[in-house]
Amino acid sequence: MPSLNEIRSTFLSYFERNGHQVVDSSPLVPRNDPTLMFANSGMVQFKNLFTGVEKRDYTRATTAQKCVRAGGKHNDLDNVGYTARHHTFFEMLGNFSFGDYFKSDAIPFAWELLTKDFGIPKDKLLVTVYHTDDEAASIWKKVAGLSDDKIIRIPTNDNFWMMGPTGPCGPCTEIFYDHGDHIWGGPPGSPDEDGDRFIEIWNLVFMQYEQFEDGTRRELAAQSIDTGMGLERIGALLQGKHDNYDTDLMRDLIEASAHATSTEPDGPGNVHHRVIADHLRSTSFLIADGVSPSNDGRGYVLRRIMRRAMRHAHLLGSQDPVMYRLVPALVTQMGAAYPELRRAQSLIEETLKLEETRFIQTLDRGLRLLDEELARLPEDGDLPGEAAFKLYDTYGFPLDLTQDALREKGRKVDVSGFDAAMAEQRAKARASWAGSGETKESTIWFEIAERIAATEFLGYDTETAEGQVMALVAEGAEVKELAAGTTGWMIVNQTPFYGESGGQVGDTGTYLKPEGRGEILDTQKMPGGLFAHKVTPAKAALAVGDAVELRVDHARRSAIRANHSATHLLHEALRQTLGDHVAQKGSLNAPDRLRFDFSHAKAMAGEELAAVESQVNGFIRQNSAVETRIMTPDDARAIGAQALFGEKYGDEVRVVSMGRAATGKGQDGQTWSIELCGGTHVARTGDIGLCVVLGDSASSAGVRRIEALTGQAALDHLIAQQQRLAEVAEAVKAPASDVVARIRSLVDERRALEHEVAQLRRELALAGPAGAAPESREIAGVPFLAQVLHGISGKDLPPIIDEHKARLGSGAILLIAEADGKASVAAGVTPDLTDKVSAVDLVKAAVAELGGKGGGGRPDMAQGGAKDAANAEAAIKAAEAVLGA
Repeated sequence: MPSLNEIRSTFLSYFERNGHQVVDSSPLVPRNDPTLMFANSGMVQFKNLFTGVEKRDYTRATTAQKCVRAGGKHNDLDNVGYTARHHTFFEMLGNFSFGDYFKSDAIPFAWELLTKDFGIPKDKLLVTVYHTDDEAASIWKKVAGLSDDKIIRIPTNDNFWMMGPTGPCGPCTEIFYDHGDHIWGGPPGSPDEDGDRFIEIWNLVFMQYEQFEDGTRRELAAQSIDTGMGLERIGALLQGKHDNYDTDLMRDLIEASAHATSTEPDGPGNVHHRVIADHLRSTSFLIADGVSPSNDGRGYVLRRIMRRAMRHAHLLGSQDPVMYRLVPALVTQMGAAYPELRRAQSLIEETLKLEETRFIQTLDRGLRLLDEELARLPEDGDLPGEAAFKLYDTYGFPLDLTQDALREKGRKVDVSGFDAAMAEQRAKARASWAGSGETKESTIWFEIAERIAATEFLGYDTETAEGQVMALVAEGAEVKELAAGTTGWMIVNQTPFYGESGGQVGDTGTYLKPEGRGEILDTQKMPGGLFAHKVTPAKAALAVGDAVELRVDHARRSAIRANHSATHLLHEALRQTLGDHVAQKGSLNAPDRLRFDFSHAKAMAGEELAAVESQVNGFIRQNSAVETRIMTPDDARAIGAQALFGEKYGDEVRVVSMGRAATGKGQDGQTWSIELCGGTHVARTGDIGLCVVLGDSASSAGVRRIEALTGQAALDHLIAQQQRLAEVAEAVKAPASDVVARIRSLVDERRALEHEVAQLRRELALAGPAGAAPESREIAGVPFLAQVLHGISGKDLPPIIDEHKARLGSGAILLIAEADGKASVAAGVTPDLTDKVSAVDLVKAAVAELGGKGGGGRPDMAQGGAKDAANAEAAIKAAEAVLGA
């Protein structure tokens, strides 16, 4: 009996032998179809190939595509566990032709694989074709030898596939397996077709036409093939089972659930185990593909699936988290085919454990409060919407869980009352926002957030995705369209663009649509979880409802990521070097640089900066993986995670860890840096490349600012420094290795020369213009010496004053000097006369005559400055007047 893993491998190998490229499954979050919540078929990743928008280096492909149907149009959630073939997660096997082969090859491929490689008896198979598709019917007769009664013509859309109201479309042929007349049911197209006797196992779609808005069709120039066969269905068939949950893979997960809950796998709790096994797959794969539990969008669907499984574990009597303990069994079964499961195993386990721990508390509290509310009602009365909203708003008990709990009691919820209570709360929140002093444009964002869902951020694991334009804003108002050449803000349902927050700047890039492209100049986070993209359409207008391909500027994002990750390493290096008092006070992670503000009372010494830089680069060279996990803030802090300044944290946080250290933090005690952070980061520390610390400076009282460069910017900086060093070496005529010693020698020589020049100037000044010492004269009984000097700077005047004081013994001195276009004034009074006259008064009087202001010092020595010494004689007379007063 072949296992599901063997069946998957056989399918892919068969088509690989027949010239098909084996293509990995795409992520569950569609990157190229904004209308889909999750990938729900194998053709999703090839949509642009079928429409001709994209070309690849192959025209034949085969895949095993992981799919989820748990929301929107394709929602099987409520049936899971109760039927034989409903799943939230399933694998779709498929082969595809993009204008290469068509019906005459696709049908023989299918028949040969089913009857020869899989060994299915031919007499157990029958097919359906679209009622006008004579070509397909003829091929089936020729290839398979099927009689007319086993080629059933279906006139409905069940056998005609359309991508949408317009675009590629075509007939399809479905292959059915007959389980025998001991099972009730009739062939497709019959009144009893809903029975389980005839089960569809494969659908071959022939993309033959293009549909136009007027209802007409014409044949495609490049006709294509799209097929889909559920692995679970074909697996059950090949293993001789009539129930998908009896296959080896699902059975292994069911038994793991039974073991974890200490119950029987086939006892009264069988349905509970089936739900848990199915939901374990969908939740684990969604988490591996970057979806996190939240209260809206994809995250809400994930949380709903999680909680449905967790409630079934609760009904089995489990009082402790169960789901995370089942992940190893899933990885054992599917990790080889889907390596992302192995890579994300710890993240999956931690997310499930965290969510179930919180949910158990919510469930117990909510069920208790629900019973209290029901006790107040008549036995058959519906739960009032206000009570259901109270459970949701105050106690975190979701509406769908309230409905599930009441369904078991045969009762309902007044949903209209719940919606009214929700609307009232939103109205109050909006009024509070409008009165908070925010700008008019902020109010507009809040209004939009009430109407549309929060933007799904896909940028942790992709830089390209398709989104649908949900709203446009220009000049503070909502608009339906942005004309080419104008600038406004665009909201899409999902985006790979990071909105500025936590010190990381917003992404830039481009958007594309068939009519033209546009520039995305910035991305900001707005109220209600909206990501606003500042856009300028280039050639064609941008309208609400447009589907756009979003492309992040890869080089810029890579540089930002490197700077952000380097900031984490830098933060920890500062704490290790300076002490645990270091805490982040702000940051900037831009494409060209990083800036980090931190608490520290004094400037960093050169050796401290060098130590920090050395540690950061050591962990960059280590090239260890950068890991992300989801935790509660309290659990994150318990393992030593640092919270970022200014960030607001909810019930769950992203914890980013990097670097391995002999003595570190974390659960293993060997992690260098652990921080709560919602930003984007490199995959490995080595991706940072290099970090160069430029220096630190004061930011505010008790806060220092360190700046650094990484990657190419750091390398460019070092190259520029090297070039400058070479230029200096050439200028001082010394090899680069001797530049420092040579410059120190030149500085010492200059200081000696400056000292010598200053001494000669003093001697020249003291000698007077004719070589004789200047004479003093007596003013009001005080010996007074005044002198005008040229080429003497202000800093040289005090020593000359002291020389004159020594010669005079007793008296007052006024010196007016001029050098480099500026005038300087200095005055001195010997100690015996300071009680009669002040040098400050002498300077002020002289400076005023020279056109300057002020002057100051001590009674025995004062200085001042002016523009020039043109009125030197008047300045001297003003000083004499002070002496004579």
